[in-house]
Amino acid sequence: MRTRTILIASAMLVGLMIPVIGQDKKTEPSPKTKPYVYVPETASPEFQEHLRKLPNPALRPIAPAPDDMEGWKRYYETREKDLTPRAELALKKYEPTIAERKLGGIPVLDIKPKGWKESSKVLVYLHGGAYTLASARSSLPKSAFAADATGFRVIAVDYTVAPRAKWLQVTDEVVAVVQALVKEGHALKDIGMFGDSAGGGMTPGVVLKMRDQKLGMPAAVVLWSPWSDITETGDTYVTLKHAEPTYHYERILKQSADAYADPKDQKHPYVSPVYGDYTKGFPPTLIQGGTKEIFLSNFVRQYQAMDTAGQTVKLDLYEGMPHVFQGQLPDAPESKLAMKKMREFFLHHLGK
Repeated sequence: MRTRTILIASAMLVGLMIPVIGQDKKTEPSPKTKPYVYVPETASPEFQEHLRKLPNPALRPIAPAPDDMEGWKRYYETREKDLTPRAELALKKYEPTIAERKLGGIPVLDIKPKGWKESSKVLVYLHGGAYTLASARSSLPKSAFAADATGFRVIAVDYTVAPRAKWLQVTDEVVAVVQALVKEGHALKDIGMFGDSAGGGMTPGVVLKMRDQKLGMPAAVVLWSPWSDITETGDTYVTLKHAEPTYHYERILKQSADAYADPKDQKHPYVSPVYGDYTKGFPPTLIQGGTKEIFLSNFVRQYQAMDTAGQTVKLDLYEGMPHVFQGQLPDAPESKLAMKKMREFFLHHLGK
């Protein structure tokens, strides 16, 4: 192939950051106000202010052990509760129409943007949260934001998070949702898929699985900051390790990766799609991310895997942006531009 029911799922602020250096001592802020991350002048004023206010993520607790079911349950419930106020804000802002449904036996939120007109076009959304946190409900502000910005109806999949389920079951759940949409009368050419972070890694993995099982593929894919290699492999896992403003691999990502997939399975293409074979075909893909992310190498490697296989793919990087910046600050210029490009991409490949 060529070519508001609810809330903003915050990226896990579990990481290790360093303060800005090189400032004159007379004007250097006090330790209590000094940013924990370098704030570039090349970012928009909105994001400069946002970056200055990010808390020190190194003070947050380390994630539970991969097999600590009770620990993950408590962690999950705490995060969901913490995100509730943002859910209410998102509802007021976007005013979507939302229905709780099941597709293929899997719970989903069916999100229609304000002013939506009947259409067969639909986007399937896979939320982030390192495969262990968040839900369709707690990540609704990102999906509702996307619905509002693109005008498309969005199906947010409430897949089972790890360690309650591992990758084989989770990817099957998503495949079941897509197949159910097809049975309802949606042609694959009218279906797009997008995901952020873990959901951004899961999305191409699911599409590869559909292709290999000869179930067909959606018309187009958009990935926000995809965690497309869940092993700590790649240049920027090292070079940006202490400049990453959102998370730190050893404090949460490693435990989450092991909860989602056994180490022997972590380079399987359905788990870490940078290792996939794209010569057999793949939908047109738009990859968006920021230059502050340890996942930056993931974006580059995912792009190269698709591009060298002859697929239609665009790598769309944003200066000074943190992980899933679209969800962190939706009204910033960078987020608005990214969403404009996403809308145009889906309109081009799915039509109106």
